[in-house]
Amino acid sequence: MNDGLPGALATSAESPGRARVLRAHVLHVPRDPFEIGPQALEAWSDGAVAIDEAGRVTDLGEASEVLARQPRLPLVDARDAILLPGLVDAHVHYPQVGVIGALGLPLLPWLAQRTFPHETRFADLELARREASTFVRLLLANGTTTALVFGAHFAPATEALFEAAAEAGLRLATGLVVADRLVPKALRTTPDEAYAASLRLATRWHGRGRLRYALTPRFAPACSDELLAACGAVARERPELTVTSHLNESPAEIAHVRRAFPRDGDYLAVYERHGLVRPGAVYAHDLHPSDDELARLADAGAAVAHCPSSNAFLGSGAFPLRRHRRAGVAVALGTDVGAGTSLSLLHEGLQAYLTQKGLAEAGEPLAAPHVLWLATRAGADAIGMGEHVGDLRPGRAADLVLLRPRPASTLAATLRYADSAEAVLAACLTLAREDAVAQTWVQGEAVHPRRAA
Repeated sequence: MNDGLPGALATSAESPGRARVLRAHVLHVPRDPFEIGPQALEAWSDGAVAIDEAGRVTDLGEASEVLARQPRLPLVDARDAILLPGLVDAHVHYPQVGVIGALGLPLLPWLAQRTFPHETRFADLELARREASTFVRLLLANGTTTALVFGAHFAPATEALFEAAAEAGLRLATGLVVADRLVPKALRTTPDEAYAASLRLATRWHGRGRLRYALTPRFAPACSDELLAACGAVARERPELTVTSHLNESPAEIAHVRRAFPRDGDYLAVYERHGLVRPGAVYAHDLHPSDDELARLADAGAAVAHCPSSNAFLGSGAFPLRRHRRAGVAVALGTDVGAGTSLSLLHEGLQAYLTQKGLAEAGEPLAAPHVLWLATRAGADAIGMGEHVGDLRPGRAADLVLLRPRPASTLAATLRYADSAEAVLAACLTLAREDAVAQTWVQGEAVHPRRAA
């Protein structure tokens, strides 16, 4: 590439502690490119990020200037690599890695035939612990440092996820998934049990280290009014908790909601009636909203997680990003594994670009800065963490991902000819996946070490 990465350099060993300077090709999008345009992308082909012992960014800019201001900090020289903010996944299912690739089914049959039966296995605590450890490891290996995660239908399995995230250092919001109809009997709970278990888990885990609790009704078709009322009661008692569920994913699902809740005017109204649409609430998909639903989402300050590979995989529809943006609804990206096909938010960003491109005049044209924004700061804002993570400005937590193209890879070949910061970013979004993630840090702590070449 003409403006940036030199030939491969040895990265110096990291010293004990978190304080250091990371030198690399640095890119981030601290301001909304939908509002101010592509200039929202800030980049330094030979840049540096300084981190203090508390794991906070203290300096950012040209490497020569940062090094002059921080002469005593140990240096990690990664000029052969690209440093981005840690990625933020706004919607992903912990118990579904095992059902990735269940081809040929739309949403409701996919749930009934593949997903629900697999999720019943998480009643086995040993299996749940193993899967939780794998899931957290895979998120970090893909550069995800913060995630809003659908937990399990079993409290011990959900605790296993909290424990795995705490041990690995992942920044996580998750909670017990509750349902009392549509799902198999083994996954059902009563309203009283859901209320008590959710409060118990929230009391134990919310605010503990990097962990937060998310109230998680499965989706309206799987919940009675009584169960949603129980979720609403917890939401009123604990207004600081995140709320997450699904909304308007497929026409068949929406028709099911109309039959199950005939007194509600639309899908969103079911959640509104129980006080579950508010700032800090994130609803996945929303492919088929009415204009009135969009206006009410925006007024409530709730956000939507766009999961493009899942939408295409299940044939659910194409996401109307332009309509959401024009209505003022905050949108972030989610991988939605296992209907999604990868835990990589870089892959998901490419799918978002392709989806919007395919919608022609109805789509929202995306450039590389828009995609990185959706995968970082937009996700942090959606789940109420935008003041702490999502970009690399001083004062932010040092949540970072270092991408290093493998020798002789397509990414390496493409980057040789990238002649601008946006071209570098576009190549990474298109080609960088798990094998290009050399290092992941959360709060300045290395949580995914660089693998041997």
